[in-house]
Amino acid sequence: MNSVSITENGSDLADHTGLYSVISAAAAGNPERNSLSTADGTVLTCAELDTAVRAVASALLARGVAAGDRVAVLGRTTLEWALLDCAILAVGAVLVPVYPTSSPVQIKHILSDSGSAHFAAEDATDAERLTAAGAAAAWTFPEIATWTTTAVAPELDARIAAVRADDLAMIVYTSGTTGVAKGCMITHRNMYVSSANTVRQTGAMFDGTTVHALPLAHVFGQTILFACLVGGSQTYLLPGIPDLVPALPRLRPTFLAMIPYGLEKIRKFCRTLITEEAEQDAVARGLDLLGAGAAPESTDNPVGAALGGRLRHVISGGASLDDSTAGFYAGFGVVILNCYGLTEAATAVTVNAPETNRLATTGRPIPGTSVGIGADGEVLVRGPHVSPGYWGAAADQRPVDDEGWLHTGDLGELDDDGFLRITGRKKEILVTSTGKNVAPAPLEDRVRLHPLVSNCMVIGDGRAYVTALVTLDEPQAQRWRAANPQGDPAAAIQAAVDEANSLVSRPESIREFRIVDGDFTVENGLLTSSRKLRRAAIESAYSGDIDQLYLSRG
Repeated sequence: MNSVSITENGSDLADHTGLYSVISAAAAGNPERNSLSTADGTVLTCAELDTAVRAVASALLARGVAAGDRVAVLGRTTLEWALLDCAILAVGAVLVPVYPTSSPVQIKHILSDSGSAHFAAEDATDAERLTAAGAAAAWTFPEIATWTTTAVAPELDARIAAVRADDLAMIVYTSGTTGVAKGCMITHRNMYVSSANTVRQTGAMFDGTTVHALPLAHVFGQTILFACLVGGSQTYLLPGIPDLVPALPRLRPTFLAMIPYGLEKIRKFCRTLITEEAEQDAVARGLDLLGAGAAPESTDNPVGAALGGRLRHVISGGASLDDSTAGFYAGFGVVILNCYGLTEAATAVTVNAPETNRLATTGRPIPGTSVGIGADGEVLVRGPHVSPGYWGAAADQRPVDDEGWLHTGDLGELDDDGFLRITGRKKEILVTSTGKNVAPAPLEDRVRLHPLVSNCMVIGDGRAYVTALVTLDEPQAQRWRAANPQGDPAAAIQAAVDEANSLVSRPESIREFRIVDGDFTVENGLLTSSRKLRRAAIESAYSGDIDQLYLSRG
């Protein structure tokens, strides 16, 4: 087995230490430094953050939250959730995050499977969704905001001190592309190792300003939150990625953590600020710089201004990112640092560092981590951030083998310098009837970059050739039709398909595509909460369209 180990333990927790104890100690060391902030101007220093968390934690104790109790939280990313998050961990309770986009069936499953005893929601509407799924009365974020004046409970320090590194901190339900979500157990040690070593891997980057718009319902959002707290960042909290673009010029971050979907959306917005030729020049320039290992220089340009004028680095994780998007940002002075991880490893496995960033890879393992490649190409992970297992109905499933390796389900390669490149998913590699293996993600990523395209899914498993379903970005499509009343969007999208096909061999290329009605969304069950394609559900929903793709060639 090809493997690489970063044997230095790096940042880890002493056995008797809980995650919030470390955050509190860091706050005491830099009391006047700005920490968590809201976009509308509320700024908490490290000392004020610690005071607010202790007040909220005391309010939890007054409401009967015991050590080990599960607390389900449904809502978008806000200061109130971040305070509650820290307070839950401080008192030794267990956070159970719930996506705001979850269906009633999904919410009911999470509440029931986790055995949650306490509940919080962003607003009254979300509270009703929790109670409809079987919850008792839920606290709302506005109510939690009033808890920051609660007198500190006499027993709070003892409760904080009683939390151990290997105590359960969170149960994060993995969205999964098929089947019922599994509750992944994340300990205080898991989360601390992942977040603190992400900070170590990226050097001084976290000693800056960021805007956190990732969902705190996702483990990536949780890890970045705690990385910011450990690293001392000034962190503005926004409800979601749609709120990001208008806020960037005002908040002026020096770094961001994003998912490819967000980076693609920002790139599409930036196309309204520059010419197509300027975009192509930027991509070419950026790819040359990244390929040579050179650091792009900031320039005075409309894209840089739209990003706030100070943005230099973006950690990108959660899915694959098309190289041309990395080139686009580098062409305007912003370096994308691809990373790789999964819920079962508290997000972080490998992260590119600013000084050694390597295009088309997800970086080298974070300190204390071993990464191996199995005989079948599967990426294997071992380290103190690996989950102890699953909760509830999935408790009998073991993600780790007898040798301590976490089987990720992802396929990858390690180069001679220990950089990991993800090549696909074991279960998502398509095998055509001619025996050709096809990785759909690179094709889908490239087609999705077209301004008219909202989403794309490549098909071909067991078929004679590869095809694709394409959905339109409706606002863009309406503008295009107004400007091209006699035009056919399919002709415009064919250029994107041709470009995608240039990345692969002819047997792997998309022979036919079909623009389908509607879109693939979380709400209609065709995307997971982390915006991954639910391939089986899409194939079922669009079976007629798929049949037409293959009937067209006989």
